[in-house]
Amino acid sequence: MASAELSVVFSDGAQDHSTRSVGQPGQALHRIQEVRRLQGMSLRTAARQLGTDIRSIRAQEQSTTDLRLSDIYNWQRALDVPISELLVDDDEPLSRPVRERGAMLKIMKTARSLVESTPTGAARRMAENLVEQLLELMPELKEVSPWHSVGQRRSLDEMGRIAEQPLGDPGNYFGDYE
Repeated sequence: MASAELSVVFSDGAQDHSTRSVGQPGQALHRIQEVRRLQGMSLRTAARQLGTDIRSIRAQEQSTTDLRLSDIYNWQRALDVPISELLVDDDEPLSRPVRERGAMLKIMKTARSLVESTPTGAARRMAENLVEQLLELMPELKEVSPWHSVGQRRSLDEMGRIAEQPLGDPGNYFGDYE
């Protein structure tokens, strides 16, 4: 089995050099990206649930990335699937229940979007009935939110990116026009 040196640079500038054993070069070790996409989870949502940034998520979900066991368990909780579904065992496809759950999540997101975007009338009642029927089939879909129509939705206690960046000296905004 081959050994590879892994060098990680953290956001605070610290470095971690470790050696990890890996299988054949290019060998798929997990299918996190496949499951995330199947469930319709965005990179931004995954990053938020895992408490990290999108760049780290992209690196982790590459099928050849040799993840720590704790990272795999974090993904398992975020995606709410059995851990065996995330690990590659030969060339077995995802199990039927995982594929069906992914499809149901997408249908529920669409149904919730219909309820949200339809003001009143028969179409809204039909969309609400669809949501209720889906909940009868899978009660765990109760917390599923609608598809985002534009951009990222934020709760009232979250600030946008602009609030994270200091504005600097306000006197410089007007230049020499004073």
